[in-house]
Amino acid sequence: MNVLSGDKQVAIIAALTEGVSIRATERLTQVHRDTIMRLGVRIGEGCAALHDRTMVNLQVGRVELDEAWSYVGKKQRKLTAADSADKGDQFVFLAIEGSHKAILSYAIGKRDMGTTNIFMSDLRQRIINQPTINSDAFGAYPDAVARHFGRGVHYGQIIKSYAGEPPKDAARRYSPGYVVRVETRALYGAPGKISTSYIERQNLSLRMAQRRFTRLTNGFSKKLRNHKAAVALYVAHYNFCRIHETLRITPGMALGVIDHVWSIDELVTAATTEAPVTDRPRFGRFQVIDGGRS
Repeated sequence: MNVLSGDKQVAIIAALTEGVSIRATERLTQVHRDTIMRLGVRIGEGCAALHDRTMVNLQVGRVELDEAWSYVGKKQRKLTAADSADKGDQFVFLAIEGSHKAILSYAIGKRDMGTTNIFMSDLRQRIINQPTINSDAFGAYPDAVARHFGRGVHYGQIIKSYAGEPPKDAARRYSPGYVVRVETRALYGAPGKISTSYIERQNLSLRMAQRRFTRLTNGFSKKLRNHKAAVALYVAHYNFCRIHETLRITPGMALGVIDHVWSIDELVTAATTEAPVTDRPRFGRFQVIDGGRS
């Protein structure tokens, strides 16, 4: 059985976290793409466990929420009755802290109440105080926020109106519509200034740093398990390894969960080291799926 050296693993993960495709990584590292995908899943799932045991007991100020569209296997409109629920649109829900720019929580699934509740429950269990929460006008958020944070939370939405037809179908558009009006609405408490600028910029970072999220390519995920692993790898690299241009340190350092900028080697080691995970349920974030392409 061939085992990748530590240097090869670091080189592969470094490439994947910089938006390099699987096949380009294969050419750069001279490692077969199937091996690269297996390593990506193993490190990604380790990063999910790392996130679970690291991003806990957090005290934060303002939290911004948003969802980034992606798909697995094929786009939603091309699904057939024979396709599983893993195929089609898969939205990445992200929560970012406004001051420290750290990704606090994430979830991958359909853009519905079920995934929204999983996302908000996970976020609630990571935060020990009562933050201010801002989001877009997605209809599932108000009930989910009230259920998990209580109606005493400070929560507001930003509502954007676009010229022409509202850009509701993310699969059919590749740039935002022209915004003609922006309104804010305080739903609970006194949220103060309502904005989702940081999380919207975060969605761009996700698409730049993970090839699976680049539009109009064949680099999309073929398996949900691999898709989730790629998101977990991105979140860990963003929080612990990538120096934020404004902060001049990593978001994890700004938040106080790590004390120095991690190297890729340290990230790989932390993701592959057995360590206790918090007793918070992981909501089936990863499920065993039969082998196959990414």
